[in-house]
Amino acid sequence: MAIREILIHPDDRLREVAKPVVFPLSDDVKQIIKDMAETMYDAPGVGLAAPQIDVSLQIAVTDTLWRSDEVRHDPDKSGADRDLKVWLNPEFLWKSDESATWEEGCLSVPETYADVTRPAAVRLRWFDMDGGQHEKDFTDFLAVALQHEFDHLLGKLFIDYLSPLKRNMITKKMKKLFKG
Repeated sequence: MAIREILIHPDDRLREVAKPVVFPLSDDVKQIIKDMAETMYDAPGVGLAAPQIDVSLQIAVTDTLWRSDEVRHDPDKSGADRDLKVWLNPEFLWKSDESATWEEGCLSVPETYADVTRPAAVRLRWFDMDGGQHEKDFTDFLAVALQHEFDHLLGKLFIDYLSPLKRNMITKKMKKLFKG
């Protein structure tokens, strides 16, 4: 496994629409998924989409258990405390009219947090690593996390939900902090 470099906004590659994954998964794609998990945990984050590591495929990994500061920052916690999920070719089938507002941050927009309003519940169809298709409803933090990660597959960032003024301020901050 390898920790990959995470692209930082305003890198244009973050704005590309990712391509579907083809089954059966190649060894290269399986390695990308392992690297994504390792990169997410190292960052640390609760989710990572393939475009964030410059891979234009519809792959995301999440671990919302990792959200807990107790788990994330305790070096004695083992891999058994992790809840890694792999999402391939995800597609929202439904989003609720009810909305929820959560503070979001992003590994590609470091040190930046803002309240974002999204649908409070979603129904998702996705594939697992064996090509099995799944469909399930999600609510609360996981629904928000999935929407955030899957936006990356469409070339969108959480800052796109903010006012143009705030988005421009964040972009200028990123350019200044992460030159070169």
